[in-house]
Amino acid sequence: MDEEYDVIVLGTGLTECILSGIMSVNGKKVLHMDRNPYYGGESSSITPLEELYKRFQLLEGPPESMGRGRDWNVDLIPKFLMANGQLVKMLLYTEVTRYLDFKVVEGSFVYKGGKIYKVPSTETEALASLDPQDIPECQNQEGPQ
Repeated sequence: MDEEYDVIVLGTGLTECILSGIMSVNGKKVLHMDRNPYYGGESSSITPLEELYKRFQLLEGPPESMGRGRDWNVDLIPKFLMANGQLVKMLLYTEVTRYLDFKVVEGSFVYKGGKIYKVPSTETEALASLDPQDIPECQNQEGPQ
């Protein structure tokens, strides 16, 4: 590499990509590198599910009950962007949106005690998910009279 650069950016996390995009949009010659074989740094997602198990050195692969591994896309750090927030405006300005896909969240899930649970996203779902034993007012009451 005998070329000269105005800026060298190490890492491909969101911050580094925004910085690289700003410099490039402003006419700087940028070399953008990452030590990982994937893009995104801490902001990346792992797919298929088998890769997640390898990354965290889980000897047993995912159970069959979890379905096909390629149907999973697990964020290393889950993130949400406000549709009209400052971060979205910055992403639009730096033109990195050419390399990003935005999707409406279909659901969020957590893994606890060997099971996957849907995170309630409406008041109805939240109330339906409550265990009466977890509500102090219900612990001292008798069942229906």
